[in-house]
Order: sequence, then C-alpha cells, then structure tokens
Amino acid sequence: MSVLPISDSSFNKLPEKEIVQRVLSGEKGLYEILLRRNNQKLYRVLRGYLIDSNDIEDTMQETYLAAYEKLWQYRLDSAFSTWLIRIGINKALYRLKKAKQTVALTDEVKTIEIADKNQEPENKLIQVEANQMLEAAIGQLDKKYRSAYIMKEVEGMSIAEISDCLDLSISNVKVRIHRAKAMIKESLYDQSQATTLFEFGFSKCDDLVERVMNEIF
Repeated sequence: MSVLPISDSSFNKLPEKEIVQRVLSGEKGLYEILLRRNNQKLYRVLRGYLIDSNDIEDTMQETYLAAYEKLWQYRLDSAFSTWLIRIGINKALYRLKKAKQTVALTDEVKTIEIADKNQEPENKLIQVEANQMLEAAIGQLDKKYRSAYIMKEVEGMSIAEISDCLDLSISNVKVRIHRAKAMIKESLYDQSQATTLFEFGFSKCDDLVERVMNEIF
C-alpha cells in the first residue's frame, strides 16, 4: 500500500538530495520515491552478481533497509544511486560468500517485453530468441565482467559512475567492458555454430510421425 501520493507530480519532480534531507528531517514516506526511482537500476546491477530472482529481490530489500538506516552517512555531493549501488553490491557479495555459491547460468530467462506490438509473430519470436541467446551469453561471464557490462550496456551508466560504484580505475572498467564484449561475441558465435540448435528429434519426431501415419491409415 502506497504511503504517499506517488501520482502527484510535485513529489516526482523532487531532487533526490532534497528527498534525502526531508526523509532525515522526519518525512519518512518520501523514501518510497527513492525506491521507485532506483528499483530498475538496482535490479540490473544485482543481476550482474546474483542469478536467482528471489535472491535478487531479497538483496534489494536488504539494500534499501540498510540504506535507510545509514541515510545520515550519505554525502550530498555524490549521486544517491551510486551510494545505493555500493551498498547493494556489498550485500550481494556477502550473500554469495555466506552461501558459498558459485554464480552460474540457470535455465531461468526473464520475459522480454517486445515494444513494437505491430511486429509479425515470426519477427517477435526471432527477437525473443536473440535476446535469450544474449542473456545466456551474459550469464556465462564471470561476475566481475558481467556486472561491469550490465551497468554500461544494459543500464547505460557512465564509465565514471561504474568506476565509482566498483571502486576501480576508469581504465580497469574499460578493460572489463571490452573483455566482456569480446567474450559475449565469442559465445554468440559458438551458439550460432551449434548443430544441436532447433533439433526436431526423439519424442517430437515420434509424435509427428505417429499423427501423420494415423491420418493416412
């Protein structure tokens, strides 16, 4: 249940630094705006470290609660999203360390929303499959490359912002993104050369043969 009139444009136009100051002054309800503004970015960044959607959502919640508790530590001379992402990354790394997890690609692929609803069904299918292949390639990257790539190419963050979030030099960030692109390109090429793609065999073949022969006889 919303604790403030989110539809009110006067709230949505507030600068984040002003929101932080007002939250610290007692207007706790305004914290919801910060959540809504940063949900997508935080999700995508954490997706660079965690695979399971439940783990990501739990980590997002932990991040927002930790940020609220430490809001007084936020320096107004830096971007709130950058400060928030740093907390989120630390939470994700702690979760991985605690659970002794190895980040690996799973069969879970998030649904891709097709913006152009006038596309032919065949074109939509091709676009969805292409996105699935790209997500699979990204998912196979080591998290240090995956996180930098998602921040830059998916979320559109600047090199300087990524450098600040990951506490890396700008040159190191550029190297990670360059290597990530190279590995993704190689992975997509390997997938395109796979002879097992779109196979029609085994039970599918048997079922079709049976249906056709039943019609004949």
